[in-house]
Amino acid sequence: QVQLVQSGGGLVQPGGSLTLSCAASGISFRLSAMAWYRQAPGKQREFVAGITGDDGTNYKDTVKGRFTISRDNAKNTIYLQMNSLKPEDTAVYYCWYGNAWGQGTQVTVSS
Repeated sequence: QVQLVQSGGGLVQPGGSLTLSCAASGISFRLSAMAWYRQAPGKQREFVAGITGDDGTNYKDTVKGRFTISRDNAKNTIYLQMNSLKPEDTAVYYCWYGNAWGQGTQVTVSS
């Protein structure tokens, strides 16, 4: 059974940085494409960043150059490093694999 357990997140001032983690179990992690999504209040869940089994990456246009997705196959974990955070990045962030979701992590960017 697929399980995705997230950590990280919190409150940060504009321009600050946060790192999210997502530990996966029950999958062939090394071969798996995974992604981060987010959902702001009153809005639909949207794609943020994805990473393939061979470390190919893609990003939502508005986070390119600020966010970095990466993976550690030894730890079955993906990360989302978020720099230069803006108030519009405020949302609940979700880790994704297949039809499974992490539990969600609140990221709030506010002064």
